[in-house]
Amino acid sequence: MNLKPENRNPWFYVPTTYFAEGLPYMIVNFLAVIIYKRMGVSNTDIAFWTSLLYLPWVIKMFWGPLVDIYSTKRNWIVYMQIVMALALFFCGFSLQVKGFLLASTFFFMIIAFISATQDIAIDGFYMLSMSESKQAFFVGIRAFFYRMGMLFTSGALVFLAGHLEKSTGNIPLSWTITLFTAGAIFLLLFLYHKFVLPYPDSEIIKKDKLDWRGFTDVFISYFNRKGILIMLAFILLYRFGEAMLVKLTSPFLLDTIAKGGLGIETSQVGWIYGTVGLLSLIVGGILGGVIISKYGLKRCIWPMALLLNLPDLVYVYMSIHQTLPHYWVYVLIAAEQFGYGLGTTAFMFYLIEISGTKYKTSYFAISTGIMALGMMLPGMVSGYLQDHVGYTTFFLTAFCFSVPGMLLIPFLNLKAHISHKI
Repeated sequence: MNLKPENRNPWFYVPTTYFAEGLPYMIVNFLAVIIYKRMGVSNTDIAFWTSLLYLPWVIKMFWGPLVDIYSTKRNWIVYMQIVMALALFFCGFSLQVKGFLLASTFFFMIIAFISATQDIAIDGFYMLSMSESKQAFFVGIRAFFYRMGMLFTSGALVFLAGHLEKSTGNIPLSWTITLFTAGAIFLLLFLYHKFVLPYPDSEIIKKDKLDWRGFTDVFISYFNRKGILIMLAFILLYRFGEAMLVKLTSPFLLDTIAKGGLGIETSQVGWIYGTVGLLSLIVGGILGGVIISKYGLKRCIWPMALLLNLPDLVYVYMSIHQTLPHYWVYVLIAAEQFGYGLGTTAFMFYLIEISGTKYKTSYFAISTGIMALGMMLPGMVSGYLQDHVGYTTFFLTAFCFSVPGMLLIPFLNLKAHISHKI
């Protein structure tokens, strides 16, 4: 019996690794927002501190080469997951202390660093463990399960916490139990991946001392490429408007009508994102991967970028019509999530396309770090802006900030379409 399968079917590990990638990202960047909102923190503080948690994804490029040149991506994945489980348990405990905001932010930051490192390893493993044609096919599948991880957080975990809030009457305890649940899931993922992940031929464990010169080679080669300024501007700006919007969507749904929100309960917010939101995001993500695989990114990226940003205007509509029937809120959020699925699938495939061949993992880490900077900076000021101008003007402003990234698309150097056959 071969204990180290080199070419295991990607269906055995792509779904679970990308679920594991999406879960902590959403815990840090979405669940923390709801936790702090339910525990009485202001929108200004929520947006600032939770946006600061993007920092590990911004600077992960600086330790990305370490993941590239030391040990294997497989080892990085499994050991980050056991550490992640422990960090989630400690974060849950931190909600019980008096200074919970600083204590939990500290542990959320640790989770973010672990998550960013795991991302580097998983994305590198994805590119090393299968052919380019399979990568094109599975880009939609990986996006689907990444979003399953995200939506398990925004749906199931939020619904669980909302149910616990009602049954226990203790908000901090409810969220502690919820974070413990996430930690237990990571224990299971660690055990599964330890035995199931394949051992790609292209991965060689380097047991000698690290080649530190490789760090400079990675950055020099990345930033010396033709058209780098347009590339950097596009990566930075593509999700700029979304970054402003995403920090305030949950507070908007949870805030009372008197405060400009919709006054929806915690469990129902989880239900909205975990049902129609989930289905719409899944359809958008998979459809985006299939369309790109068939027609190529060059033909698809512009319409998909429009479909990412135009549905953001539904929040403008909802902020004006605060007493909408809840079924109509479901419909509007479904439209927004469908567009989000299409637009982000196109963008992630663009980052894969520009990852080159020699330093795939490191290049992808640099690109996603720049993307994270474009998410962190507008997010940090979004709460302050919303507190001063109200939800309607804020949502309009966020949409306007999505336009510059779209205007750069015609200047991108995209490859001509190559038919991808599995």
